[in-house]
This record gives sequence, C-alpha cells and structure tokens, in this order.
Amino acid sequence: MISWRKHYKKTLIAIGLLLSTSASFYGQDGDPKNGEKLFKANCTACHALDKQVVGPPLKGVVERVKTEGGVDKDWLHKWIKDNKALRASGDKYANEIFEKFNKTEMQVFPNLTDKDIDDILAFTTNPPAPEEKKPEATPATDATAAAPADKTTTNVVIISLLAIAGLLVWILAKLRQLVKLGQSEDLAGLNETRVRSFSEMYEKFHYIGKGLLAILAILAAYGVWNWLMWIGVYKGYKPEQPIYFSHKIHAGEQKIDCQLCHSSAKYGKVSEIPSMNVCMNCHRTISEYNADHYMEPGKDKAFYDGEIQKIYAATGWDPAKQQYTGKTQPVEWTRIHNMPDFVYFNHSQHVIAGEQAIINSFNKKNPNNKIDVVCKACHGKIDTMNVVQMANDFTMGWCIECHRTTEVDMNNGYNKEYFKNLHDKLKKQYPQDGGKITVDAIGGLECGKCHY
Repeated sequence: MISWRKHYKKTLIAIGLLLSTSASFYGQDGDPKNGEKLFKANCTACHALDKQVVGPPLKGVVERVKTEGGVDKDWLHKWIKDNKALRASGDKYANEIFEKFNKTEMQVFPNLTDKDIDDILAFTTNPPAPEEKKPEATPATDATAAAPADKTTTNVVIISLLAIAGLLVWILAKLRQLVKLGQSEDLAGLNETRVRSFSEMYEKFHYIGKGLLAILAILAAYGVWNWLMWIGVYKGYKPEQPIYFSHKIHAGEQKIDCQLCHSSAKYGKVSEIPSMNVCMNCHRTISEYNADHYMEPGKDKAFYDGEIQKIYAATGWDPAKQQYTGKTQPVEWTRIHNMPDFVYFNHSQHVIAGEQAIINSFNKKNPNNKIDVVCKACHGKIDTMNVVQMANDFTMGWCIECHRTTEVDMNNGYNKEYFKNLHDKLKKQYPQDGGKITVDAIGGLECGKCHY
C-alpha cells in the first residue's frame, strides 16, 4: 500500500511538470524557419517584426494579445484565417483592433493551415537569429610588403636605361667626329652644295609640298565634318540621379512591367517620368530592402534603405505614423533620352503600330541578342541596367536604317483594317519582294514625317 502511494505521488509530480512545460512553451509550437518563409510570403506587405508598417509589429504577438485582450492562440488562428467573420461575430477585441488601426481591413488567409499559422507565430515569438556574414577576404599583405622592393627595382631599371642611352649618344658623337676627319675633298665639296634651308627645299620639291598640303587640308576638313556630325550624340551617357533607382532590381529581378511606371509610353507622345506617388504605391509598405535575392556589387542594404528614405522625404511620408506630413521635396531628375526640338517622335506610333514589326526586325538582325519588348529595341536591355544609359546613337542615320529594314506588320490588330487598302496596294506595287513592305515604302523616309 505504501509503495503504491509512493509511485502515485511521483506520477502526479511528473504530470504537473509536463503540463507546466507545455504551458510555458505554448507560444513556441511550430517551426520558426518555415514560419519565416510563410511570413515573408504572406505578411511582409503590411507587417514587420519590430516596427509598424500598415499593421502593428508582430514580434511577440502571441504574448501581446494574451495580455491586451485576454485571448489565446486559438483566437489568433480565427483572426488570421478570417478576421472579417470574427469581427462580424461581435468579438470585442477584434473590433477594438479594427478601430485602433483606422478601420484598415486585414487580408483574410483561408488557405493557411493551422500548422502554417503555428509556424508563423513561432517565428514571431522566437525569430531565428540572422546568419552572420563572413568578412570579405582582405588582400594579402605580401603585396603591400613587396611594394617598396618593386619601386626600388623600377628605379634601378630606369637609371640603367638612362646610362645606356647616354653611352650610345657619346659613341655616336665620337663616330661623327671620326667620319668628318676622314672625309675627302670631293665629299667636302658635295657638302657645300647641300640644301641648307626650308625655303630652298620647298623650291626644289614644291610639287610634292603642295600635294602634301592638299592631303592635310582634306584630312582636316574630314575631321571637322566628323566632329560636327557627332555633336549631340551621347551613346553611353549615364548620369547619376538624385535618388538611386536600379532598373535591374525593379524590371529585371522583380519583373515589373515598364508601362506600370511609364504609363504614357504606349498611348502618349512622350514617355513621362513617373511621379513619386507611383513609387509610393509599393514603397508605402516596403520601407527596407530585402537583399536576399540581389545585391549590386559595391552596394549594401544600408545604401538601398537610405534611398528609400529619400523617397519618403520627397513625398512627405512619415513611416512611423503611416501618414503624409504635407512637407514634400521636389526631385530634380536628370533627363537621359531627349530628342531635338526639330524632331517629331511619337511613342504610341512605335509601341502600338510598330511593336511586333520592330521586335521581329531586331531579332532577325541580332539572333544572339533577342528581345521580347519593343522598348529594348531603342533603349537597350533596360532590365539588366543598374544605371540607365543611352544604348544607341539616336542619330538621323540610325532612325533611317531602322525604317529601311523594318518590315511592316500587315497583321497588326491595331491597324489591320485601317490600312487594309494601303497594304493591298503596296503588295501589288512591290511583288518582287514577295509582298515584303518596309517602313520606308509607307512614307518612312519623308522629311515631313519627322521634321515639321
């Protein structure tokens, strides 16, 4: 009897310890590493761990809702899966949170399983420590140590070469003296008849002189003409902008379509510079750079975060209060592509009417460097540029060459019916090319098309 009681007491103690341990780790259930992936995929648009974005910071949210609202983790499951239904049920704490954050509705996540939510909550309760980056290898000190020796060796070589040169000059001078001493009277007389001035030489060889001058004049005229023809041609021009913007990150890595920012490029005459409000469509919730997918050489996370802060300063956005202050700062962008005033160029005419024709023509001429978007035919592979530069000459000859080689797309949906009669006429007019019509055949070389 005494033995049974003894084991009974031990059993109760073990159960008590197990329950207390379970209670202490209640908020720790789940896999934090998997939760980190789910958090980045579903939550980072509106939340961060340590600061308010659109919604509150989520670090320690399990303990916080327990303290503030007296609710448990099951309540968080209901809130995350369908907060609208939870508010509609009359839940007091759910409606308090809704009112506290200006009635901003949180997205519902019915696709997340209970395990997924447990993993996310485990990540917010105990996020894994970030991996320390290994310091970059520093150049070996041997090169530094060897620098003085290399410098000494260079000096010795230079001094030796100067000494040899001096010795050669001395030897040549001595040889000249010996030649003069050994000259005969006939050679001495011949020396007296040598041409001793430029004027005498010109009189003797004036035809050759005039020919050389004519050649020099032609070369000089060609040089001046060539210089004049390249005035205003800035291929490779890539100025620094007041706010650093990498097209490789946005258009390349993130696959953002050009026309999302340059909305007038397709239907307008010019491709406008996007307003800062366009930037804020995304960066209102993206306040820091996630460098996991791409980091430009020579740049770090702090650099990109600083450029995002410049966007906030320009638009007057307070990320802490999540509201605009009304104090804006204009951004003075440096224009890169700029046609002269006497040149007419319409973006919509090329992007809509000539889109597929331009792409096809470029890909035929550049089989190893094909493109899929018409913008790249003129502006180069923008999605690979960290700093945008002028990829082509943009000269009159460059445009004419394009008009002479780009075949008109007769099946373009935008102009198929409108130009039907013209296309039928041109096919009869150019039967020798098998119906192939290039832009110059429809007025692409007429002066008035581009100059007015």
